[in-house]
This record gives sequence, structure tokens and C-alpha cells, in this order.
Amino acid sequence: MALWSPALLIPIAALLAPSYFYIKYKRSNSPILPVIWPVVGILPGIVANFNNLHDLITAVLSAVMCNYMVHGPVGTRIQYFLTSDPQNVRHIFTSNHPNYPKGEEFAEIFDVMKGSFFTVDAESGRHHRAKVQSILSNPQILALITDCCRNKVGKGLLSFLSRMANAGTAFDMQQLNARYAFDVAATPVFGVDTGLLSPDPDMPPLHVTDAMDTVMEVPIFRHVMPALVWKVMRRLNIGPERRLATAQAVLRGFVVKMMETRKTRRHSSVGKEGDEAAASLDIQSSYINDTNYGDDDELLIATLINYLIAGRDTVGAGLSWLFYNISRNPSVLSSIRKELAPIASRKAAATATTAAADNKEPNATVTFEPEETKGLVYLQAAVLETLRLYPPVPFERKTVLCEDTLPSGHEVGAGDTIVISLYAMARMDPVWGNDCHEYRPERWLSGDGSKLQYIPSHKFLTFSSGPRMCLGKDIGIMQVKTAAANVLWNFDLELLEGHAVEPKLSTILQMKNGLVVKVKKRVQE
Repeated sequence: MALWSPALLIPIAALLAPSYFYIKYKRSNSPILPVIWPVVGILPGIVANFNNLHDLITAVLSAVMCNYMVHGPVGTRIQYFLTSDPQNVRHIFTSNHPNYPKGEEFAEIFDVMKGSFFTVDAESGRHHRAKVQSILSNPQILALITDCCRNKVGKGLLSFLSRMANAGTAFDMQQLNARYAFDVAATPVFGVDTGLLSPDPDMPPLHVTDAMDTVMEVPIFRHVMPALVWKVMRRLNIGPERRLATAQAVLRGFVVKMMETRKTRRHSSVGKEGDEAAASLDIQSSYINDTNYGDDDELLIATLINYLIAGRDTVGAGLSWLFYNISRNPSVLSSIRKELAPIASRKAAATATTAAADNKEPNATVTFEPEETKGLVYLQAAVLETLRLYPPVPFERKTVLCEDTLPSGHEVGAGDTIVISLYAMARMDPVWGNDCHEYRPERWLSGDGSKLQYIPSHKFLTFSSGPRMCLGKDIGIMQVKTAAANVLWNFDLELLEGHAVEPKLSTILQMKNGLVVKVKKRVQE
């Protein structure tokens, strides 16, 4: 069963109210605000527009200047405050952040990661964050991440695209990006190449990544429905909860298997100088060697799943939307290639000299190292502009501890839920200007285009803000830029005519129908 279907109205109606007549929201230049019904509140409007939820929230917030209070069904104590106001964001994430934790309900919604750094607050959150920071600042771990990125681009992405260019057949670029993103996230975690993206034409199936997609897709249902509804469905093992339970079992099984592989590899290397050190060079080992984590299998599994999801989703979703945006904006592609040209010329000259000495073909694929893409300003602007319009995590959720008055003047009470829509914020004229719907990397550049201009995190919330700012931001951007530079320099991507690209309803902003393209080897001038 799909995430949402009309069949689910029956148990929801039975649980909540004897009736749920509704007026369906329609897209228009003057959007209609959701109707608040007796007994059932706003729930019917959400049900009617569930598959168009991000656009519905955007339309509502546009109509009411970025802030809107939502009341749920009577007796459920559900009250959501929707906002895309940067001043409110700064207050919630920075100025008064202790009053706005993620909360226990958030941890229940993402129960497969419960107890990990994604779901905890306060002192526990600070402890987890310090651990993550120590790991991601370790030079050996960073070298492992960089090496994995380099290998997966050269031996994976470019190899696959060369085959598809020769075949001339269309394929789903989102699936290819999913393979790349999973491997660059999982390999440093376990210290073993997970091999979803490889030079082998017969690559393994995407069972694990499909399970991860479901694990991040079904929780959006949990976000908008009263906890009673989805907990009953979980107990009965029906609807989306059945899909989620199956996906969680697949994901947990994969992590346990990889943990066992790591133990076997470590035991086989005991006593061998050099091999033992190499066997412990991974993120997992940093936790196993820590008694606060290594003695708690459930917490360790949840933490490793957290790393997989955090490391994969920004890269996988970001790359797909980046290629989509660039394929529709030839001038952006030209500017990226212009920025890459000096590096490519130097590498081509060196390659030609070596090829002449070895009697090899000089017109080979140009590969760009992660270190070489780091200083590419325009490419980074293109990446950031993509993440602005299509944030991998399209909304954030917070719980109110004590009543407070937000900068917008709205009052929130203890127990209220605040939903910050990053997707809507990117489309607000008061926040980004009249051209907010346009894909324009230049908005990130200084006047002469030589450097990035500062944009505060409470306006661009993709990597969070305040004390919970994403610690893997630079790593994720490096992985996206390296893949993008190599693909865009060496190949021309063409969207398949008639293929519809639209966001999938999930807590991760993927493409509902994938990104079907044809690829051609670029003719170097």
C-alpha cells in the first residue's frame, strides 16, 4: 500500500469523529486557507491534500505572511504553529533554543533512531554532539571519507555514465545518485566498501536504500496524524506502519550484518602490524571502543543508522535536484564549466605528456579531486541555490516547553508543536525577494562573483542553525561538489522528454518519479 490512500480514511474517521466533510484546497493565485471544522479541526484539509502537503503549506504561509496556527481535532490537544519567518527561526534555534527541543514525540516518530544524536536534546544531545564532532574532525576519518569519495566518483559514477553514454539508453539518475550517496556514507561508517556503486555492470539491488527511503517517508504520516492513529495502526500492523516495520527490519538487519563483518575483520587482523590499525579506522570503531555506546547494542544500531541517513540524504537528494536544475539552466552549466576549465587544462596537459610517453590515447576523461573542487565558488553557489529551493529536509519540528511570545508576536503554549517549513521559506518573497522561485546561483555571490556572500543560517536553514548546526556540512558539500564537477565536465545530461519531476511526500525531499535522463559523452573543444 502506498504511504497514503483513501482506504486509510476508514480507520482515521472511526478513531476521530463520526464525520469529516471537507473543502479540498486547490492551487490558485489566491489560495484558500484551510477550513477549521468542528470536532475534527484542520485534519480533513490535510487528508484531502496530503500528497501535495509541501505546496499547501507554502501557499498558506504565503497568504498569511509566513506564520499560521493550526488546530487539530477536539480532544487530541494538537496545536501546530507553522512558520517560515527567519526572525522566528533565529529565536527558536538560537536565542531561546532550550525552550524548543525536538521532544519525546519526535523521538517516537523516528523510533528506529531513538536515543541517537538525531532525536535527543539537552545534556544528552550535547554529549552526542561532542562525540560526533570528535569523530568528524579526526584527520584519519576525514582522509577515509575523502578517499571513498574519490574512488566512488572515478570508478563508480564516471564508469557507469560512460557505459550509459555508449548504450544511449535512458536511466534513473536519482537511483545512481542514491548508490553513490549510500556508499560514501556507509563505507566510512563500517570501514568496508558497501559496493552499491561499482565498476561491475551488474550492481546489487537497492534493497537497503529502498528501506531507508521508507524509513524517512512514513514518518511524515506520523507527523500530521494524531499519535493515537498511527500507534493503533502500528499495533495492528496495517497501512503505512506495516511498510515501515518491514523497512526498519531490513535496515537494522543490514547494520547488524555490517557490524558482524567488522568484528570478523578485526579479529582476523589481531597481531598483524598495520592491519589491526587499519581494521579499526572507521566510525563504528569509535563507538565500539567507547563504553558509553559499545555496551548498548540498541543505541549503537540506532546511532549507526543515524549516520547512514544523515550522510546519505543530503548528498543523494542534493545531487539529483542539482542535476535537474542545471539541465534546465544552460547558462549555469556554462559558468560551472568555465570555472572548471583552468583545472581541466592543467590536468589535460599533464595527461597528454604522460599519454605520449606511454603511447596512450590523450583524450581521456578528466577527473577532479575533492581538494580541487573545494575552492570552486560558482559551483558551490549552484549547490547552495539547489539546497535552498529543494532542501533535503523540507521541514523542522520543535516542541514548546514553556509558553513564549515569538518575534512575530504570536504566542505559543507549553506542549505546542512548531513546524518550520524550509521548503516554504525558499519561496517567500519577503525572505528571498521577488525572484525567490527562480534558480539563480548568483544570489549567493559577491558583486564581482569572486567569493560567496554571507547568508545567515536562520534564513538558509538547510544545515540547521544555532547549537544544532550540522557538523557534516563541509563533508556533504565536498561530496556533492566532487561528483557534480566530474559529471558536468565530462557528460551532457538531457532530461527525458515528457518525464514529470516533482517532489515526493517524505521527510526527505526526493523526486517522486525519479530523474530519468539520457547522457552523452561531452565533446571537448
